[in-house]
Amino acid sequence: MGGNPLENSGFEPGAFDGLKLNYLRISEAKLTGVPKDLPETLHELHLDHNKIQAIELEDLIRYSKLYRLGLGHNSIRMIENGSLAFLPALRELHLDHNKLSRVPPGLPNLKFLQVVYLHSNNVSKIGVNDFCPVGFGVKRASYHGISLFGNPVPYWEVQPATFRCATDRLAIQFGNYKK
Repeated sequence: MGGNPLENSGFEPGAFDGLKLNYLRISEAKLTGVPKDLPETLHELHLDHNKIQAIELEDLIRYSKLYRLGLGHNSIRMIENGSLAFLPALRELHLDHNKLSRVPPGLPNLKFLQVVYLHSNNVSKIGVNDFCPVGFGVKRASYHGISLFGNPVPYWEVQPATFRCATDRLAIQFGNYKK
């Protein structure tokens, strides 16, 4: 469905009723928010290159089976605390090329999350518990990739323990910030 001038108002209520989709891409459209009436069976949802500005608490509530969510190349400034909790099976999250000023809340609680793209945002500070849960044995899968390049974060100030649940230091990408 990508490449169409589709807006949020362009979805008729019940348009996807009865459909069992695993994969849906609505990129390069004119969406200003996450559509709320897509099939609950989705495993992958790609909403890249739209005009989404925020992820609110109710936006992801029906998509608990997602393991890959693509929200890159939007204008997302805020992800409401608790929004990601509705995605317990999430393994890959694309939030690159947005306007986020901090790491989204809730990442440490996603036990299976392995890849997070946060490059080319406005993240200027990273806390020691932004990615990994406190305590051992809580996270079921280690991070294989966290991209943070293209953010104004002074990487030399980030505590090494911040990435204690990553497979190794090569999984983390920093640097290359240009104003």
